[in-house]
Order: sequence, then C-alpha cells, then structure tokens
Amino acid sequence: MSKFCTNCGTQMPDGSLFCPNCGNAVGQRIPQSQTQPQSEQPPYAAPQDAPPDVTMVTPNIGLGPDGKYRWIYEMSLFRNPSLFVTVWKIFFFVCIGLFVMMALIQVFEGDLDGEAALSLLGICGIVLGVMTALVVISFLIYAAIMGGKYIAMFEMDENGIMHRQLPKQAKKAIGIASAAFVIGMLSNSTSAMASGFAASNTEMYTSFSKTKKVHFYPRSDTIKIRHTLKHNQVYAKPEDFGFVQSYILAKVPDSAKPNM
Repeated sequence: MSKFCTNCGTQMPDGSLFCPNCGNAVGQRIPQSQTQPQSEQPPYAAPQDAPPDVTMVTPNIGLGPDGKYRWIYEMSLFRNPSLFVTVWKIFFFVCIGLFVMMALIQVFEGDLDGEAALSLLGICGIVLGVMTALVVISFLIYAAIMGGKYIAMFEMDENGIMHRQLPKQAKKAIGIASAAFVIGMLSNSTSAMASGFAASNTEMYTSFSKTKKVHFYPRSDTIKIRHTLKHNQVYAKPEDFGFVQSYILAKVPDSAKPNM
C-alpha cells in the first residue's frame, strides 16, 4: 500500500524516512514493544512519525530496509561559507586558466619577459578581484532567494553517496541558474555564466570505489569527496559526523584516505 506525506501529499518510496519533496518525517510508528524485544531496542529514538522499519543509527541518520542510510541536513548560508568558497574556487581556476593561456600566446610570439609576465599577473589579479565582488553579490542574492538556508538529503550505501537538494529548493536553484546563464551569454560575462553553471548543480552522486581523495572538516560539518574532475560535499551534524566519517573511510580506497 502506497504511503503519502501528511504535509504535502507526495507519494513516498518504500522505506523512506523523510519526504523527498518537503523533508517532513513520514509514516506511522509502531510501538517498540511490538517490533522488538526490550533488550534489542536501538540506542536512538526514531522521530515520532518515522516508519517502523527504519533503524536510527545516530540521532538523525536512519537505516532503511533497503540497506541505505538517509538523513537531511539544513545549513545556514550566512553562517557556513562552504558553498561560497566552492563557487569562488571556480572563478579562481578560470583566472588561472586565462593567465596560462595568455602567457602561452606571448611565449609563442616571443614577447614574454619579466615585465610582460608581471603585467599579465596584474591583469589577472584585477579580474579575480572583480569576480570575487560579483561572487559575493551573487551569493547574497542567492541566499536571500533560498530563504537563507540550504537543505539537502543524503542517501548512502556501500557503493556510494547521493547528495540531493530538496525539490522545492532545487527548483529555485535551477531558476536562478537559468537566469544567470542567460544574462551571462547576453552580456558576454564569463562570471555570470559560471555562476549559473554552479547553481544548476542540485544533485551529485559519488562512487566510493572511484574516490581519489577524501577530506574531513568537522568544525564546518563538511566532508569533501573528490573524484578526478569533480567533488561532492557531504554535510552531517556533529552528533552524526563520526558515523559518516567512519563509514566513508571503510569504503574508499586506502589511497584516498587522509594522512592520520
């Protein structure tokens, strides 16, 4: 029998702990005395409306009958700078690419000397400064439209982890991305187009077996899992962070683990 979210009416996949549309805890909870002996009760209590077949392994992470761990993370865009830093890095590498390209052109033409190199570096510095200002303004606008919050659902099993922005926020993000990209094309602005591209990325899947490097930043609730050309940022609250960290370390290749 299909289950539906009591908050927004969305049909729920079997074993879901939270509504994939609005993030509301869903399902009907059966008293623990009917589901398992008193001595085998899980150490963490499930939300009041959580499905009875979900086992809480941390205060906020539930293990479904399909073998997948799921949790929702809500982040203040004004207090956690990780998203801003990610977007800024895109512009930084764009500037590095421009510098290298212009330097190579001058090398082939035989015009590159110390003075020319410093001139190119100064131009790239100015471009980076302008782009940084645009990123700050764009990020503040984005944060305001998103209500100052970034809310994502994570789904993790032995093969990898999915990072997915909740649908309501994803629609807003895609709208912002489309507008930014079009404005960038019309104004011939690389920075606006890059902003649009970054905002359009509302979900990402990371395979543990293909992970090149993983970094843990417990102070900002952030885990960065890097592949060859992309990286996934995973967020977990302090009370859940240790479990997620241990699970990921057990699944990624030894070469991807940080030096402890």
